[in-house]
Amino acid sequence: MTTEIPLDNPRRHTITLAATPKGACLCRSVTRRQLSIWGVDSTFGESFQSALIIVAELASNAIRHGRVAGRGFELHLCLTTLVRRGATLRIEISDCRGDRLPVLAARSSDAQSGRGLVLIDALADRWGTVPRHPNAKTVWAELDLADAR
Repeated sequence: MTTEIPLDNPRRHTITLAATPKGACLCRSVTRRQLSIWGVDSTFGESFQSALIIVAELASNAIRHGRVAGRGFELHLCLTTLVRRGATLRIEISDCRGDRLPVLAARSSDAQSGRGLVLIDALADRWGTVPRHPNAKTVWAELDLADAR
């Protein structure tokens, strides 16, 4: 049989945070702690650091471009281990601005902002957006963790 069978149930963690700079900081801290609990830590080297950078950029975008007064943003992490493929970490950040989709655009090297999605595109194995009801969106990124235990 050629289908991949999950070795274990996906490990999931979801938290809603305030759409503020403090919320973005907490998002990074929660991610670091949760990944360490799952055994994905600095021993994973580049993959671990990439995950933290991706979370930082997505959280920053959520509070800068996806903020709606009085509403927060949601972080969802999922670690799935599959036979013959290793582990995949899926990072999702959902915000309340479904009308403002991220666009990967070429920027000049002296631009003050606009490099976040370029970083995500370079670090993630896959990324994209998914609409959420009623008028929200989820921006997701996946990392294949070849060094998974």
